[in-house]
Parts: sequence; structure tokens; C-alpha cells
Amino acid sequence: MIIFYHNNSIVTEVVSTDVILNLDVNKKYIVKMLLQVSTEYQDEILIWCDENERDNLNINAIDRIFHHKKVMVSYNPNRDVYFDSRIGYLEDTLFIKVNKSVKYPTWQMSSKVGAIHSSVINACKGDLCFDKNFDYFLNSFAKRAMPLGLLCYSEPKLLKKTNNRPTNSVPSLYKLFRFTKQHYKTRWVFLLFINLIIFEKKISIIPFISAFFYKERKLNSHRLNQIEIVSNRKNIEKGTIDVLIPTIGRKDYLLSVLENLESQTYQPTNVIIIEQNPDMKSFSELDYIQNGNWSFNIKHHFTHKTGACNARNIGLDMIESEFVFMADDDIVFENNLLEKAIQIFATTGTDVFQIACLLTSQKLIYKSPFQFSYFGAGHAFVRTSCLENLRFDVAYEYGFGEDNDFGMQIRNKGYDILFYSVSKIIHLKAPVGGFRTKPVLRWSHEEIQPKPSPTVMFFCLKYFSIEQLNCYKFILFTKNVKGKNIFHIIKYIIEFNKKWNKSMFWAKELIKS
Repeated sequence: MIIFYHNNSIVTEVVSTDVILNLDVNKKYIVKMLLQVSTEYQDEILIWCDENERDNLNINAIDRIFHHKKVMVSYNPNRDVYFDSRIGYLEDTLFIKVNKSVKYPTWQMSSKVGAIHSSVINACKGDLCFDKNFDYFLNSFAKRAMPLGLLCYSEPKLLKKTNNRPTNSVPSLYKLFRFTKQHYKTRWVFLLFINLIIFEKKISIIPFISAFFYKERKLNSHRLNQIEIVSNRKNIEKGTIDVLIPTIGRKDYLLSVLENLESQTYQPTNVIIIEQNPDMKSFSELDYIQNGNWSFNIKHHFTHKTGACNARNIGLDMIESEFVFMADDDIVFENNLLEKAIQIFATTGTDVFQIACLLTSQKLIYKSPFQFSYFGAGHAFVRTSCLENLRFDVAYEYGFGEDNDFGMQIRNKGYDILFYSVSKIIHLKAPVGGFRTKPVLRWSHEEIQPKPSPTVMFFCLKYFSIEQLNCYKFILFTKNVKGKNIFHIIKYIIEFNKKWNKSMFWAKELIKS
């Protein structure tokens, strides 16, 4: 490990735990030193640390954090991040509002303390521009590399003590507009300008104009993709895996899934089936569970209470194995899917990942594993220990957002969600069961129907920053405003605000329930 101590982006000292260094650090910028040292020492973990955090740096945690090379971590003990919360006007992902109490996926890096492997810098060096501002350099690097497979985190274990402190710096709108132009599509420069006017009553003309003096920054993924995620972490003990499937009125489709599981090269230990039928006089129609000769154990639960959240919660309590495949009842997959899943757990050290889930008309496009902003409960593989005390929130029942809410619960426990395209699951989108009825939601009889759906608003209130919520509101508004004359626009604004407020009202009611 090589440690760079710095003061306001100027290197003050470079030390190493295992190699002899001969470096001139006299008043050199840390960005230049990182680029130089990564060339000379191509198999080292490079650590940066602000002089104010020197005694607080937790060197002992580095080896555990870097169980493979394709990682970039940092931590900012201050309450704010470099671009402050206004970055939410640009991005609606779950990487913006960072939970600083746990390891959390985000491209928002900090110069306070952090680390990266020199091989990653070397792989991307051709696209890395020198910048005197170390924070800007780090955020620019991570923003481009994260979608291409560099795993980026806010990691509190980098410091021995992580008490939140007030920030001393004043965020710059010039840097925010510049960052927008260099890392987002150009239209976001205009959207940022408009959002600041609408929601903050700020007319930032000069920062807005200055952004157009900068070119877009890109990153060539080819060399970065050559760095594989190969973990030294022992991630498997028993290697057992259960499959959890909620089902309702899809007898034939479920049978196909079971036959798919029967043909697997790596057999599940238990297949947990939660069967639902709202008819109080009904009983299970899945006769093949008892009549069939299955190579795995089937744990079958029948309930008259419908709802995906309730069904999956019942199933969560029935999981026994080390891992679980959370599946839908209308999917098709290759006969080595579970084998590949166990290999991923074993070789990468990951705890939660998703497999590509496509329609029959879609083709699988290979990408390096990357951090996924969504969670789908029909194509997810999870280490069972990650699910302790987690439940699908029944406030979302019959609505939208329960999957992503569950994913956020996983992230807020300190686990990341990766996306793998080594295999695919075909989602047949089977028609609903014949006995399903359209649920009557609490707001179904409202004269003014809420928009967006209250469950979507519920999710936004829980996990979005104020700026992200405001940006979402503005974009939702603009989607239907095109082509309207002045009279219709005024009418549309009034109607839109009524629907938005109604959605906000019911979302807050869901929070109370």
C-alpha cells in the first residue's frame, strides 16, 4: 500500500507499507502524483488521506475492503458531499442520497480519505485529465467508471471515527454546471438552470454560460473491462440454494419453472412456493407438487390472502439455505443458471446480484458486472444472511415500487446490488390468472386521481433528496405539456398540481400506516 497525505490537493508526504519509494513530493498536486506512481507501481493499493485525518486513517481495514482490485472507495465525514444536494437536480438514481453509516454504492467520491488500485488508474489513464482540484478529479473519474464496472463506494471503515461534521467549504455552481456539461447530456445543463430558477429562485446565467466552454468527458471501457472481479474473500460455506416463487393462477407456467429447476446442473435444496387464491372456498390447484417426483424438496404454502409483498414475506421466513434465488412464476432460464450463480458468489465475493431478465424479443448484451440502481424480486440472487429482519413493505401492495424499496433496504444494511449478464432469464409476461380481480386501492374513488401513483411518491419521499423529488416533478410535468397553447397550459398546471398534491397526500398516509 502507498499512502498519499495531502493538504488542499497538494501532497505533503508519500509513505509505503511494503515498497521503497524515491519520490519528489515538493508542492506537487496529488492528481499528478497518483498518475505518476500508478505507472511505476502497477500492483499497489493507492490511498489518499487529508492531513487533518492522518491519525484517523484506518489502515487495517484496507485489505478487507480490497478483496479484489476493481474497487474505488472514499469517505467524507462532513455532512455534505462535494457538489452538495443540488446534484439531485441531475440524477434520479439511488447513488445520490448516500447513507454514510454503512458501505454504500455511489460515484460521489471525496478527497478526505479514499483508495483505489493502481491497475485501475493505469487502465483508464488515457482518459483521465489532470485537475488541480482533487475532489473534482475523483468525482469525474468515478462518475464515468462506475457504469462501466468500477465498483465505487462511500466506506466509513476507512476512518476509525466517523462522526458527521459541518462542512467548511461553499459548493460552487460553476463547478456543478461544468460537471453537468462534461458528464451528462447537454440538455441537463438547461434543466439544471431551470430547476434552480423554479425551486431555488436563482438565476445562474454566468455559471450556465461557462459550462459550454467545456467538452464532454468519456471513458473507454475496453481496458477497464480486462480487470476481472476475482475475490480473495471466502464467500461460500455450504453452497446450498433455495428458490422462492410466489404464484397466483398460473399452474401451467409454474410447472414449466419447476421442470426448468429439475434440469439444473446445480440442484436447489428447497423450492418455496407461495400459492395465492382469494376465493375462500378454493384449495390448491398444484396437484403436481405431490404427484410429481422432484429431486428437490418443495415447501408449499397456500393462502387466500393475495399480494406479492405478503407472499414474498411468507416465503422469506421459509428460507433455509445459504443463498436464495428470488424468482417469478412465468420465467424460462438455462439449465446451468444456478451453477453460474454459485460460481459468481464464489469468485466475486458479492452478496447480492441480478441476472438479466428479458422479454422473448430482446437480446442479451454482454457487459462487465456493474452496480445496479434497481432491484427485481423476480431475477435476484441473494445471500440469505443479507435478508435478516428485512420485509417487503405491504404499503406498496397492488402498487409499484416494492421491489426497489426492498433493494434500498438491502443497500441500507451495507450490501451492494450488482448486475451480471453472464446468463439471462426470459420473462414470458404470462396473462394474469383467471380469478384475479382489480384491487380497490384507498384512492381509487378519488374524484381527482393522484399522479404519480401514491406508492411511487411514497418511494420518492423515503429515498430521494428534495432536489431529486423536485426534478422528478418538473420532468413529469414537461412530459405532457408539449403542444399545448397558453390556455391549455394554465389549465394543465392547475390539474397537474392537484394530482401531485393528491399523490403527496396519499403517500404521507402510506407512511403513517
